Amino acid sequence: MTIAKPVQILLLLFLIFSGLYYAREFLIPLTFGGLFATLILPSTQKLEEKGLHKGFATVICIVGLLLIVAGIISLIIWQVSDLAKDVSEMKQQVARMLERAQSFLSTAVGITAEKQREILEQQQKSSSGRMTSMVTGLMGFLVDFVLVVVYTFLFVFFRKRIKGFILKLVPVDEMEKTEKVISESAKVAYQYLSGLSVMIVMLWVLYSIGFSIAGLKSAIFFAVLCGLLEIVPFIGNLTGTGIAVLMAVSQGEGSGLVLGVIATYLVIQFVQTYIIEPLVVGAEVNINPLFTIIALVLGELLWGIAGMVLAIPLLGVTKIICDNVVPLKPYAYLIGGESKSGKKTGIVEKLKKMF
Repeated sequence: MTIAKPVQILLLLFLIFSGLYYAREFLIPLTFGGLFATLILPSTQKLEEKGLHKGFATVICIVGLLLIVAGIISLIIWQVSDLAKDVSEMKQQVARMLERAQSFLSTAVGITAEKQREILEQQQKSSSGRMTSMVTGLMGFLVDFVLVVVYTFLFVFFRKRIKGFILKLVPVDEMEKTEKVISESAKVAYQYLSGLSVMIVMLWVLYSIGFSIAGLKSAIFFAVLCGLLEIVPFIGNLTGTGIAVLMAVSQGEGSGLVLGVIATYLVIQFVQTYIIEPLVVGAEVNINPLFTIIALVLGELLWGIAGMVLAIPLLGVTKIICDNVVPLKPYAYLIGGESKSGKKTGIVEKLKKMF
């Protein structure tokens, strides 16, 4: 009995998503390694052109990337230690807020203060289990980090062999098109990651200025946090700003500080959307908002936070493949955004011409 084509497609999708879910511990470090390999590949190629051995060039670029990551972590630790100086004052403010919240719950909802204390005590009892899971998660993260570094090195070092293997799988008349797909996929991943990195640095500066003017304590820490969370579109910036608003509330300096933080977020979002993203990131990953959100939700369901980070660049690579395979072109049209080829005017285009 022949299975209908729609049923075959559904079965194929089920097998793909099942494989992605159950093989996530293997695939997540491998995918991150591939993306970071595309990020350092141009620098590695430049060093090789200057006569440096491929292995040494790759190691130098990976060490440079690790130094940047270490610098960001050091900055965060420094800001956290600075934030710890105000912990006692924040605890008092939070305690007062909790008292007001308990009073509100007692009067409005009917939950007595004794019942609220019981709930808090139950949560504190389960903290030991959470601590164990945190330690286990940290060890798993360190193992995955080492794997990502190893995969990044191997992907760059054996890139020609991997490319040759892919080309041997296709017919001779399809080699040119396949080579184009490989080149464009690597290019879109590199442009997205490098553009995103530049945008995050620009957001650090803008958020630092805005939060400092608003009067938020440890403004640099929250600026770095808001910038780093931009790697998760839509959700990251709201999460970072929400944490900054909670910090503003805990400072207890009135509604002016909270309004200042919110105003900073709104102004920077406007600048980011209409100036920074078109100027720096551009349309390398030209995906419409509907499939951006779908990719983020699917990524979180399959691979958690890592899936949300990887969703957009992987969807961009998928779109390039669909663009160059005739039967898949309708899917590329479906997930793609509006065409950017038309004539543009305005301040954004003038700034792009300047750069």
